[in-house]
Formats: sequence, structure tokens, C-alpha cells
Amino acid sequence: MKSIRARLVSNFMLVIVITVLILEVILINAVKQYYYTGMDEIITNQIMFSSELYSRYFSSSSLEDNIIDNVDVFWQQTTAQVQIIDLSGNILMDSIGVSVPKNIQTIDVKKAMQGQKGKWVGEVEYDNHDVMAISYPLKSNDKIVGVIRFIASLQDTNKAIFKISMLLILVGIMVIFISGLVSVVLSNTIVRPLKSVTSAAEKMASGDFNAKSIKTYDDEIGKLSDTLNYMAEEIIKKDELKNEFISSISHELRTPLTSIKGWAVTLNSDNLDDKELIRSGLDIIEKESDRLTSMVEELLDFSKFVSGKISLSKTDVDIEKVMVYIANQLSPRAKVENITFTLKCEDDLPHIFGDENRIKQVLINLLDNAFKFTSENGKIAFSATEKDGFIIICVEDNGSGIPADDLPYVKDKFYKGKSSKSKNGLGLSISDEIVKLQNGKIEIESEVGVGTKVCVWLPYGKEGVSVL
Repeated sequence: MKSIRARLVSNFMLVIVITVLILEVILINAVKQYYYTGMDEIITNQIMFSSELYSRYFSSSSLEDNIIDNVDVFWQQTTAQVQIIDLSGNILMDSIGVSVPKNIQTIDVKKAMQGQKGKWVGEVEYDNHDVMAISYPLKSNDKIVGVIRFIASLQDTNKAIFKISMLLILVGIMVIFISGLVSVVLSNTIVRPLKSVTSAAEKMASGDFNAKSIKTYDDEIGKLSDTLNYMAEEIIKKDELKNEFISSISHELRTPLTSIKGWAVTLNSDNLDDKELIRSGLDIIEKESDRLTSMVEELLDFSKFVSGKISLSKTDVDIEKVMVYIANQLSPRAKVENITFTLKCEDDLPHIFGDENRIKQVLINLLDNAFKFTSENGKIAFSATEKDGFIIICVEDNGSGIPADDLPYVKDKFYKGKSSKSKNGLGLSISDEIVKLQNGKIEIESEVGVGTKVCVWLPYGKEGVSVL
């Protein structure tokens, strides 16, 4: 398996090498073009001067006569090889006496015959190095009578270009080498934090959630490190909540079982003459059994929600009717506890498509919590309104309220809070899951010493889909 460091370094180096190669090609070509252009300008100035000199002072005689009588004039202005060519391309004169070729038809000569400056770079038979040839027309009375051609060897120029190219290549190699070292250092700034995160993740995977991933840089890897640490903290919290839940539920189950067993032992004794005692014992056994059944059903509900096996029996639900039913059911409790309990429903509330029994379960749970946390002479308001495609059912009390530290977690599984009177910390969690299954949501607002307001948003319309 190829490591991240190897992939990063190889990718960095690939980009660097390609970039350096492109720059080397551009720079070397630029140097070559610079030198060739400089030589072109020098030869052009010399040949134009010779052509002008011929046109001004020697055009009265024929080209052949001038070659015979004034041959030195043609190469006095340059150190380059000089050729005089007639309009047929035949060499009439060569300053170094080259005999081949006798006829020249290169592009520079052709352009000169058309009255323009011509340039040609290439190989010649009598020289081991490339040459640059510049041709220019010779005129007599504004009429082209021949071509003058200067030929210069590129040996020294190419040597200078080669030296500069080698220097540039050496610089390029140094740049690649230095960049390689830098890429290794840069890759380490990525790989080392990743190794730290991986090490911490391996420890967490083995069960050590107290292990921390050290944040090196404030970047994506740093964010991953923070997320991993946050995840470990949340797992620890959830584990603590789970342990508290197991301890709490064990205690809650032990209490009714102890009562049932105690009365079973009592009723199993020989003294069965006291019918009042028998009736009282059986009544306690029945109530404690009901309490056990309620707790077990709540645990079963929770298990179904966690495993995703819960299903809703959706029908057309009249929310106002459901709320009136629940209010009638809890009104006696409000009287016994001396709490003002009010019901207020907006007129003509639309029906929803949902599970009526589950909705009752949610609302009863919310009201039960409100009664638990509202003291004598307190107030509980049970209301419903319609807004933006939702029916909003609210339970508002002026009880003790929820501490700000607990508020974000009250819907979490097993969470009970520091002063919670909840039996097992599952009520709100199950209610939240039920509402989510019906495409709704639960919102909670609370302030310590002021009270709590819990609102259930349920969408109405076909299949309970909100019109929002």
C-alpha cells in the first residue's frame, strides 16, 4: 500500500518537474531567440549598408563588371562569408571561394529576388556548424540586378546558448531538488497530524475514549481532530447516561417487585382472616404490577424506536377531540394537586393524518412532566393553533423550569438532568421519535424559576405531509 506521504511527495514532484521542464523549454528558446535575433540585426545592418553603397556608387556598371573591378567593396563591411548571386540563383562570387553549390534556391535568396530581406538558418556542406544566411537585393536604378548574401557561422553563438542552457538546466535541477525537500517537509505537516488522529482513533476503537487527538493546525485535519475528540466526549457522556439509566431502571424495577414479593409472602401466610388486609395487599400488588407493565412497555417502545421496527397506524385524527379527551382524563389530577389546568383550541383546526394513540402518548407524557415540575397553585396551559401548514400543540407551565445546561440534552436517550423527576429518562426521547415519524418536531423553551413551554409541530394534509 502506497502511503499518503509517498503519494503527496510524488504528486508534488510531478507538478514541480513538469513546471520546471516547461519553464526550461521557454527560457532556453527565449535565450536562443535573443541571440539569433541579435545576430540577425547585426548582419542585416551590414548587408543593407553594402546594398545601399552598391546602389549609390556602383550601379552605373553591370553586376559582373563590378565583381571584376570592385570585388573588395562587397565584403569590406563584414567579416561574414559574402556571396553575390544573379537573378537565376547562380553564384557569381564567393568571398571564401566555395565552389558548391553553384546554384542557390534557398528561401532567403528567393525573398531577396522579390525585393525583400530573406533569412535562412541551416547546415552547409563546407562547415560542421549551422549557419545563418541573410540575403538582400542589389538594385540599379531601382531595378533588382542580383542578390548579396552574408553567411555567418553559428558556432560561437550556439556555444554561448549551450552554456546558458546548461546553467538554466542546473538551476532547474537545483529547484527540483530543493522543491523535493520542501515537499517532504510539507507532506509531513499533513501526515503527522493524520498519524496522530489515526492513533487516537485506534485507541478509541479499542475502548479508550479518554484518549485525545492533539490538534496541530487549525485546518480540515484540525477540525477532524476536534470532531473525534467531541465524538469521544459524547460517547463517554452517553455511556455514563446508559450506566445511570441501568442503575435507575434497576432501582425502579426493584421497588415494585419488592412490594409485590412482600405482599405475596404476607398473603401466603396462615393468617388470612383479615379480609381488609387481603384486599389492601391485592390492591397494592395490582397497582405495582401496572407500574411494572408501564415501565416495561416504555422500554419496549424505546427498543423498537432504536431498532427502527416501530410502525404507526395512521388514520384521520381530530386533534381538538384528542385534546379534550386528554384534558378530561387529567383534570381530576389537577384538582387533587391544586393546579389551574386550562384547555384552549383554535376554532376549526384541520385534521391530521397520523397515529392517534401515539399522539395521545406524546401529549400525556408532556402534560405528566408539566404536572411533576409544577408546584401547588401553579398553572398549566394546554393549547393548539394552526400555522404555516402545521398544527402546533403547546404545553406551558410556570413550574421550576429546566436549567440552561440541561436544555440541549433533555430529548436525548437516558438523559434525566440534575433535578429531573423522570423515572428513566426515556419519556421525551420516545415522544421526540414519535413526532419525527409523523414528520413533525418538538420545540422546548424554558427558564429556571419561570417555567417551561413545549410545543409539538404536526403537519396536516395528505399522509401528514406539511404544506410548507
